[in-house]
Amino acid sequence: MTKVLFPLLFTVSYLAVISFPPLTHALGSGLTLAVVHGTATVCAIVANEPTQRIICYRASETNTSNSVAAVRILPNVSFSTVAGGRTNVCALRSGGYSLLCWETNTPNYPVKRLYVNTTVFLQSLSIGDERICATTTNALQPVACWRPDGSNDGEFPDRNYTIGKITSGTGFTCGIVLSENNRVTCWGSNTVSKAIETQFGNMSMASIEAGASHVCGVTSVGELVCKGNNSTGQLNVPLNKGLSFASGLALGDGFSCGIRRSNGTVVCWGSMNEPSIEEIKFESIVAGLNFTCGLTTMNLSIVCWGPGWPRKNGFNSNSSLELPLMADILPGPCIQSPCYECGLYPQSNRLCSGSGNICKPCLNFTAPSPVAPPRDISRRTCSSQELRRGLLAFAIVGSLGAFMGIYSVIYCSWTGVCLGKKKVHNSVQPMITGVGSNGGPGSNNSSPLRLLTIRRQSSRAMIRQRSGTSSIHADKAEEFSLAELAAATKGFSLENRIGAGSFGVVFKGKLSDGREVAIKRGDTGSKTKKYQEKEAAFESELAFLSRLHHKHLVRLVGYCEEMDERLLVYEYMKNGALYDHLHDNSNVEKASSLLNSWKMRIRIALDAARGLEYLHNYAVPPIIHRDIKSSNILLDLNWTARVSDFGLSMMGPESTLDYRPMKAAGTVGYIDPEYYGLNVLTTKSDVYGLGVVMLELLTGRRAIFKNSCENGGTPMSLVDFAVPAIIGGEMVTVLDPRVGPPELNEAESVELMAYTAMHCVNLEGKDRPTIGDIVSNLERALNACDGSISSGAFSIGSE
Repeated sequence: MTKVLFPLLFTVSYLAVISFPPLTHALGSGLTLAVVHGTATVCAIVANEPTQRIICYRASETNTSNSVAAVRILPNVSFSTVAGGRTNVCALRSGGYSLLCWETNTPNYPVKRLYVNTTVFLQSLSIGDERICATTTNALQPVACWRPDGSNDGEFPDRNYTIGKITSGTGFTCGIVLSENNRVTCWGSNTVSKAIETQFGNMSMASIEAGASHVCGVTSVGELVCKGNNSTGQLNVPLNKGLSFASGLALGDGFSCGIRRSNGTVVCWGSMNEPSIEEIKFESIVAGLNFTCGLTTMNLSIVCWGPGWPRKNGFNSNSSLELPLMADILPGPCIQSPCYECGLYPQSNRLCSGSGNICKPCLNFTAPSPVAPPRDISRRTCSSQELRRGLLAFAIVGSLGAFMGIYSVIYCSWTGVCLGKKKVHNSVQPMITGVGSNGGPGSNNSSPLRLLTIRRQSSRAMIRQRSGTSSIHADKAEEFSLAELAAATKGFSLENRIGAGSFGVVFKGKLSDGREVAIKRGDTGSKTKKYQEKEAAFESELAFLSRLHHKHLVRLVGYCEEMDERLLVYEYMKNGALYDHLHDNSNVEKASSLLNSWKMRIRIALDAARGLEYLHNYAVPPIIHRDIKSSNILLDLNWTARVSDFGLSMMGPESTLDYRPMKAAGTVGYIDPEYYGLNVLTTKSDVYGLGVVMLELLTGRRAIFKNSCENGGTPMSLVDFAVPAIIGGEMVTVLDPRVGPPELNEAESVELMAYTAMHCVNLEGKDRPTIGDIVSNLERALNACDGSISSGAFSIGSE
C-alpha cells in the first residue's frame, strides 16, 4: 500500500517558493527527461498539452533497428520533474506535494506513491541506482530518501543543512549547502561520498551532477570541475573542447558528457566518446550507466547513443539516432510564476499550453552570497533589464496615482463626503468586528506571500467596494414593492416554498419581466427579540450582498422594506442546495446523479472555497460568514456552487484583535469548537465549517447523524466519524458508496481533499489552513482527476 506522510500541524506554509534546478542532468538528477538504465527505458514530460503527462519508451533488445515501444503511464496528470534509476522511474507532481514511482521491468508499469503531503513540498529530485532522494521545504528535515519499495532510507546529511540542488550516484548522494557558501556535502553507504566532499572542499558551486562514482559541477565563477573516482579518465575535463561555462552535464559509469555553452553541442570524455553526435544541438542531456540521451534543440525530440543503448553492433553513426516519438518534450518544467531572473524560454506559452512558464537557465556566473542560491546571484546580472522594468513600473504607478487623485476630487465633489455631507441610511449597519490572531486576515501569523497578496489586491478591492457606513441600499440592488413579490410567488403559497434561511422562508418567484428569482421573506410577528434578529439579518445580507459580486457568491437582485415586512430577492439557483443532493431530499429532482462523481464533488468544494476566499482575502474589510454548511451552498443551472445566506455574517476592519461577540452563532455540527467554547471568532471559523462540508462530500453523511452500527444509534459527529479513518489510512471505508471506488487518478484527488478537510477541522484555529491554502489544494485535486466532466457543460474556470 502507498505510504502517506503528513504532519499533524501546519509547520510549513503551503506558499513556500519552489525553486527548480537548472537545465542539467545526470545519472540520478531529475528534470523533464530521464533514463532507466537497467531496462533501457526513456521517460519524459510531454509538451503542447494542457496536462504535462509522462510518456515512456523502452528500446527493443531483440530488434535490430532503433525501434521503441510506447508505454502508457498513469495517472494522466501534470508532473514537473522526472528521474530514473536501475529499474524504476519517479516523478514529482506539479507543485511538489506528491512523489510517484513506476517499475519498468514489468509490462504494465505498476505505480506506487512514495509521498503525499499538502504542507511540506518536495523540490530537487534525484535517483542513484536504487536510492530516491528529494529536498523538502521542512527546515527540520530538509532531505527525504526512500527505497523503491517505499521504505524510508535512513541515510541523511550529518546536519540539517539548507540544501539546494541534490544529485545521486551509486550508493551516495551529494547536495549544495546554500547556507555555507554553496559548498558540496555528500552522504551514503559508498565510501567515495566523503572523498568527493573532501575533494570539493570549500568550492562554491552553482550546480553539480553525479555519475556512478564521481561528481562534476560548475563553480560559481563558471569553471567546470570533476571529483571522485577517475579509473577511466572521467574526471579529466578536456581543456581544448570549449567546455568552460558548460550549461548541461550527464555522468554515467566511467564517463562524463557536457553541453558546450557556445553552440549547444555535446562532448564526452572518459570511457565513452562519440564524435558522431557533436553536430547535434541539445537542450539537456541525461545518462545511464552506459548510454546517454539528450533533448534536441531543433525539434525537442530525444536522441540516444552509447554501448548500453540496444542496437545491432552497438552505436552506428549511419543509423537514425532519433527516437520516433509522437510528442514534443518539455525542455524545462512549467511553473506557475513569472521568469523575472533570466527570461522566458522561447515559445514557453505554447509548450506549456497556456498553463505555466518555462524559464531560461541563468547563464552568467558571479561569486555567490554565503546564504543565497545561484539563482539569486544571477538575478544581479540582469540589472539593466530590471532597471527598465522598475522605471516602467514607476511610470505606471505614477499614472495610476494621478488618475486616482483626479477621481478622488471628482468623487468628493459629487458625493459631499469630503465636506461632511455623507448620506447614511437610517437602518443599522452590520457590526464592525476584528478578526483573531489565530490566522485571520489581521493575524501576524499570516505567511509573507499571503500578506503580499493581500497588499497587492487591496487597492483593487477598495476601488470595487463602497466605503464603511455608506448607504447599504446600493443602486445595484432594485427596490420592489410587497405587492410585486406577492404576485411573483402566488401570494407566498406553499407550493412555491423551496427552503428556509436565517430568520426567513425562501420562495421561488417569477417577476413580471420573466426573471426567475428566490425570495426570502423574514419571519412575521410582533416587535420581539425575534423581530430584532430578523431586522439585523435583513440589514446584514443587504449590506454585504449589495457590494459583493463574485461567481461563487449568490447574487442579490433586490429587496423590499414595507412596514414590518423585510424581503430579499436573489437570483434563482435552479439546482438547489448541496445538502438536498447529498442527503436525498425530496425537493430535489433526481438529476443529482451528476454529483455521483468524485471530480464533480471536488469541483463543488473548490467553488465554495473560492467564494470564501473572496470574502476573507478580497473584501475590505474581510467578511466572516459564520454559517458555512451544505444547505448554504447552492448550485446554479450549470452546477456551479455558490455561497449563500449572509444573515449571520460579520465584517472586520484591519485589526489584530480577536472579535468576541455576545454569543456564538452558527449551526450544530458545523460551528467552530473554538468559537463556540471561547467566543473567539476568526476567518478560521469559516474554514472549520468548510472542512465539515468537504467531509459531507466525501462520505455522503450529515454533519450530525445517527450511527445505527454503534452506540445504539445515538447521534454522532461527522468529524468524529471520518477523521480517525483518514488518519489511520482507512479513508476508503468511509467514502460515499453512491459514487463508487475512486479510479487511480481520482484516488489521489480524493485523498488530497480528505487530508485538507482533516486539517480544516482541527480543534484550534491556528492549526487550520488559510482559505488560500485550501483553494490551492483543491485546485491540485481537481487537476489530478482524469477529465470525466466536460468543460463545455460545466464551467471550471478561475475567478
